This record gives sequence, C-alpha cells and structure tokens, in this order.
Amino acid sequence: MSVSAAQIDVESLHDRFRRAAEAAAAAGVDALLVSPGSDLRYLLGADGESHERLTCLVLPAAGSAAEPALVVPKLEYPGYAGVPTDDLGVHVATWVDGENPHRLVADLLKGPKSVAVSDMMPALHTLAFRDALPDARQSLAGPVLRELRMRKDAGEIAALRKAGAAIDRVHARMTEWLRPGRTEAEVGADIAAAIVEEGHTTADFVIVGSGPNGASPHHGVSDRVIEKGDVVVVDIGGPVPEGYNSDSTRTYAVGVPGFDDVIDTYAVLQAAQQAAVDAAGPGVTAEAVDAAARDVIADAGFGEYFVHRTGHGIGLDVHEDPYIVSGNDLVLEVGMAFSIEPGIYLPGRWGARIEDIVVVTEEGAVRLNTRPHELAVLPS
Repeated sequence: MSVSAAQIDVESLHDRFRRAAEAAAAAGVDALLVSPGSDLRYLLGADGESHERLTCLVLPAAGSAAEPALVVPKLEYPGYAGVPTDDLGVHVATWVDGENPHRLVADLLKGPKSVAVSDMMPALHTLAFRDALPDARQSLAGPVLRELRMRKDAGEIAALRKAGAAIDRVHARMTEWLRPGRTEAEVGADIAAAIVEEGHTTADFVIVGSGPNGASPHHGVSDRVIEKGDVVVVDIGGPVPEGYNSDSTRTYAVGVPGFDDVIDTYAVLQAAQQAAVDAAGPGVTAEAVDAAARDVIADAGFGEYFVHRTGHGIGLDVHEDPYIVSGNDLVLEVGMAFSIEPGIYLPGRWGARIEDIVVVTEEGAVRLNTRPHELAVLPS
C-alpha cells in the first residue's frame, strides 16, 4: 500500500473540509464517505489505494453532531502518518481483520438518514454500506464535491501550469524519436521516459497514432512502423508531484504529408481550436464552447468526422468536470480548467487533433500549453 502526500498547506485543507461539509448539508446529505482516490487527496492531501480492506474518510455535513474520522486498517495506518489528521480535527479509527469496518463507520455516524459515497468506491464497499446503514439513503458524492473541485485555487492553477510546461517540453523533443522506420510502440516508450524526465511522476497515457491509426482518437500505440509522409497524432500526459495532470495533443507530419488534403483540412482544425479558446470565458456555457469548435468543422464539411466532445475538465483527475460538450449548460466560472481539443478523423486515412489546457480568467481563457499549433513537419 502506498500513500501519496500532496504538497498543500493545512489551511487550504481546512477550507476544503469546511466547504465540503457545507456543500453536503446544502445537498441534504448527512455525511460524505470518501474512499481512496482523487477526492480523498483533494480533502486530506493523500490518496492511497482502494481494495478489499476499507479505508474511508467520514466527513459529516455541517451542523452534524458526528465528527470527521479516517477509518483505516491498522496495518496500513503507518502509510498515513504524514497526513495532518490532528490539525484537521480528524479522528483516526483503526480496525483489524475480523472486525466490521462498515459497521464502525455506521457507529461513528449515529444513524444518518443519507450518505454520499465516492463515485469510484468499489461495489464491495458500497453494498456493504447499504447493509451497515439500511435506513440511510445512498447517493454519489461526485455531485457534491465537483462544485468545489471545478473551481481551482491559485495553488492548483500553479500546479496545472507546471504540468503544462512539463508536457510542452516533451512535445518540444519529438524530433528525437518520431521518424520513419520506428514503430509507434518504440516511439511511445521513449516519450513515456521523457514524460518522467521532464518532471512528471509517471506517464499516465501515451497515444502515438500514425497514418490510419490517427483516425482512432484513443488509439494508444501499436507495432505499426511509421512511414514517410505519415500524419501522427501524439496525445500525452501525466501527473506532477503535486498530483495535478497534464494533457496535450499535437499533430505531426513525418516529412511532406502523403495525402493532398492534409494542409487544408488541418487549417480548418486549427481555426476550430482557436474559435473555442476565443469563446471560452466567465458567463459562457460549456456547450457554447463546444459549439464554437464544432460549427467551424461542420461548416467546412467535416462535421461527421469530429466524433467526441471538445474538452474535459482536468485537475487531480485527467478527466473531471466541467465537460465541454453539447447539452452541458453549465456556466463557466473563473478558476475552471479544461481541455480544448477538437479533432478531425478520416477513417482508413489519417487524423488530427490539437489540445491545450485552458483556465478561465476574468478576461477569458488562458492557455497553459504554449507549443505551436501549426502542423509540425518533422525531418523524414
């Protein structure tokens, strides 16, 4: 078991605890039950791992007589030694094999009418809580916590900016690896190593989609040998030590593109990405930003080849709220961070995507990625 401690001050964690408890009360939830993962890291400064032994932060709603508690297996408690539980007023309740930790949580809460569990809590714990709290309505904690996590503070934005700069440095080195005769998998391995070299704790994902594979947005890597004239989509990212993630896509051509329509089509994509960035800002809906990109692509006749949303929120998770997608009437606010990544994918031929992370400011949206957006033509 490993626990990753976040680099965050206790005062900020106190504020998050307070706002989460108030949000729970406003939502009519008596307590949040937070299992290991990004929600736990947001609230406690550490994430840990979720498995068959229950670890759970019990966070009662504001006004509750119950007190916050961290329920953790005794054998794993040493991994949480660096967590400022005393400073946060969190009681640590350990348990050993043979005891019922879900019943322990129930006893701590003293008969709640409703609880909200982490969205990614394993079913074996979710169902066990139903047995331990048979009179409590169970819902998801995501709708409560996302209201806090969507609005990044200055420290979170600084961490996202650090992540963006780190992944930009990897894209700047692409000529070291991307060339004819190498497989996508070989290039991907080099990129993954560079992601760590440039300041990430790990490479969370590496997509190297060459030629027709570039028309599959979530391709990954394969043993396909990169050829002269290929258009190659490279989508990469991972977390920095603070826990916040990078995610950036650039599209490359290995020498002169092998299809005559690449330059003109890519120009449409570039215009669409710029239109979405220009549209983003406080008071604008998420779906309006999606439409800004989608309309440019559709007007040029490529609407059916843009097969995903324009963007997703980013922070402690690579994909989180807000989602920049048709039908999402969420009004954007200062501090929200998300990707803007339209793509055009021509099945069996080639594909392209341009992705930046942006943060909403009073003036609009600021890019956290600064690599050029033009089609990068590499030596062949």
